[in-house]
Amino acid sequence: MSGEAPHVPVLLDEVLAALAPAPGETVVDATFGAGGYTRAILATGARVIALDRDPDAIAAGLAADMPGLTLVHSDFSALEAAIDAPVDGLTMDIGVSSMQLDQAERGFSFQSDGPLDMRMAQEGASAADFVNTADEDAIADVLYHYGDEPKSRRVARAIVAARPLTRTSELAGVVRKALGHRPHDKKDPATRTFQAIRIHVNRELGELADGLAAAERVLKPGGRLAIVTFHSLEDRLVKRFLRDRSGNTPGGSRHLPQAGAPVAPSFEAVGRAVRAGEAEVARNPRARSATLRTARRTTAPAWDDAGRNTDLAEVRS
Repeated sequence: MSGEAPHVPVLLDEVLAALAPAPGETVVDATFGAGGYTRAILATGARVIALDRDPDAIAAGLAADMPGLTLVHSDFSALEAAIDAPVDGLTMDIGVSSMQLDQAERGFSFQSDGPLDMRMAQEGASAADFVNTADEDAIADVLYHYGDEPKSRRVARAIVAARPLTRTSELAGVVRKALGHRPHDKKDPATRTFQAIRIHVNRELGELADGLAAAERVLKPGGRLAIVTFHSLEDRLVKRFLRDRSGNTPGGSRHLPQAGAPVAPSFEAVGRAVRAGEAEVARNPRARSATLRTARRTTAPAWDDAGRNTDLAEVRS
């Protein structure tokens, strides 16, 4: 973390504009990574509580001189228990970080050979555990739902036949052979499989859903939310959450009446989705697939799991 950060934060100016941090405010950076957003927020005079489940990111952050920063080793789904709420702003940069991708020993990428790991938190079941123990149907379902792999059954069958697999190069080779890889192909056919297995191993979509609900509970009225996603599964989840929580869900009709009493919106959507411009993409190719969605917390209570407003005082009574 000394000197320049090892990656370029995506949509940094747009995230800062959405958060609008001010001196004395407290902002949560729920996905600390290399600290790019955190450094920029601290420079405004705001305090930052930053979370990361990767112990390497926490260790690097602790070694840096960043006054005003509180670092917490935690999944962002658990942020409600990890921070002192309420807070003025919260941001998340979803998905795998550049540092994780660039370290062959972490096993996230097939660009360099490494152990088939992919665990962001460096604990629990690894990618190797999954591909070597799951049945063919389970593997195919993961590849189809999380990687949009149209030939998921074929790839899953090839993986099971090639077991045991322990290296990223082995898995990539199996997928390429199953799908027919030509060196001049623009996109490596193993990309979808690696994405799907990584999402599954790290429970990324579940983490995101839980993190959004936790953000709703910890943001004070007027608090700002800024979420950066990198593929359609993530963005769709964020879009639907903000649509529902801002009261923009399609209502009932005389043919399909709306069930239950209306629920007060807990968020106000702010503007449209933002994507990186050509200049930023030229500087930072990772920004090409990034999407930023922003919202502002209302005074309404947070919703419960059934889609109703909850009030802590009512729950306790």
